Amino acid sequence: MDRRLIEAAKKGDVQRLHNLIKDDIFLFRATNLSDGDNSLHIACIGGHVDFVKEILNLNPKFAQELNQDGFSPLHIASATGDIEIVRELLKLGSNDLCLVKGKEKRIPLHYAVIKGRIKVIRELISVCLDFVKEVTARGETCFHLAVKNNQFEAFKVLFEHVISSDKEYVLNSKDEQGNTILHLAASRKQYEVVDMLLDENFHYKGKIEVNSLNKKGLTPLDVLASQGGDFDIEEMLRLAGAVRTQEIHSNPQLATQDPPDNQSRQDQERNRRSKSASKKLQDYFKYDKIKDSPSKARNTLLVIAVLIVTGTYQAVLSPPGGVWQDDFWSDTENKTTSSKQPPSHTAGQAVMGTHNPVSYGLFLIFNSIGFFMSLHMMNFLTLGLPLQFELRVALFALISTYDTCMIAITPSGAISVCFIALSVVMPIGMPMLTKVVRDYKKGRRQCELPSTRDSSDRSNWVHGGTVVPPI
Repeated sequence: MDRRLIEAAKKGDVQRLHNLIKDDIFLFRATNLSDGDNSLHIACIGGHVDFVKEILNLNPKFAQELNQDGFSPLHIASATGDIEIVRELLKLGSNDLCLVKGKEKRIPLHYAVIKGRIKVIRELISVCLDFVKEVTARGETCFHLAVKNNQFEAFKVLFEHVISSDKEYVLNSKDEQGNTILHLAASRKQYEVVDMLLDENFHYKGKIEVNSLNKKGLTPLDVLASQGGDFDIEEMLRLAGAVRTQEIHSNPQLATQDPPDNQSRQDQERNRRSKSASKKLQDYFKYDKIKDSPSKARNTLLVIAVLIVTGTYQAVLSPPGGVWQDDFWSDTENKTTSSKQPPSHTAGQAVMGTHNPVSYGLFLIFNSIGFFMSLHMMNFLTLGLPLQFELRVALFALISTYDTCMIAITPSGAISVCFIALSVVMPIGMPMLTKVVRDYKKGRRQCELPSTRDSSDRSNWVHGGTVVPPI
């Protein structure tokens, strides 16, 4: 290729390009006869968007050419993360360019995943989601490449799009070694990937083959054990129905349980179509761990907590039945009129507490539970934020005004004493209670591990004849 054209491409000099074309109208035709990078390859490497636009206008066929390393211009732009150049190239014909296979049959999306170019990945899969099914010469999908190169954010973006389009079967694809994504994630002890694949809160539970065998006859659990093991990852796999190879040999029925509630793709599609309108609406608004970020979830919970605090506090100011407007003491000596007289009461006290103490006591308990639990949520969700001390002072002041108001409107007696005790215990007991419940649930999940697990595996991992303590 003409050295002057190479220099212009490296510098992104559009004006010099036009001058060269004026001097030699066959400049681009002569370029076709040369080896190596063309001017578009060089401009993409340099990130010169304007020069790329001009080359595409003059000779769009350059966009489909591979250089000596097996890269097309879109391969280069995807790997370097130049989103503007990617968009310009896609204007020529997205399907053709995105499916150009270079070295080892890799398409541009593969290189974007390997380098973790999130914006480029989103741009490419927005053009055609089927690109995620393309495999390399080694049988690797985009997900295999993401796991192998520790690109969790890229994996997350691809995962989100696959799930939203009901193409979860791609997640069970195997490479030339017979390894699924779960095999690779277990081998590399990538906790986040395993957690995302097996999370029971996702609507695609049961669609991941947890007992798939690779060409060495190993399940993901076998692969994990061969790498020294990881107790948390093993626990997730066990809860999802994963077993070791020897367990399959001892119980052949386990081989068909990938996991036990797994259905055929046709059954899954039929069930998806037969969903009721209410179920579809529920799934649409359901919290999605992939799409919904933790910050959005926290903001939503804070809004809900504030609404509950407002409602329960308002209930204190205006209890059911209102409050007495005057003081009254019944005249026990006047037998004829005592039956028509209201019970003794004090102005400002709750009418309900005087007429129906049991109902009023229940109102106090449940209203206070909602109030104090919501305050605990607000304190928990704002940990680590600025002005934490000021916020806690404000919450303490709110608790004090709530207790003062409730004590003031509660008729004296057993109910008043009971509430005073509750108002002291609840602000302290709510955080402790929630912690105990969470720990109890976690303990139950650990106890639910399949009994097929060898007792020796619980305390030791054996690898190559050497006992390795669990991580």
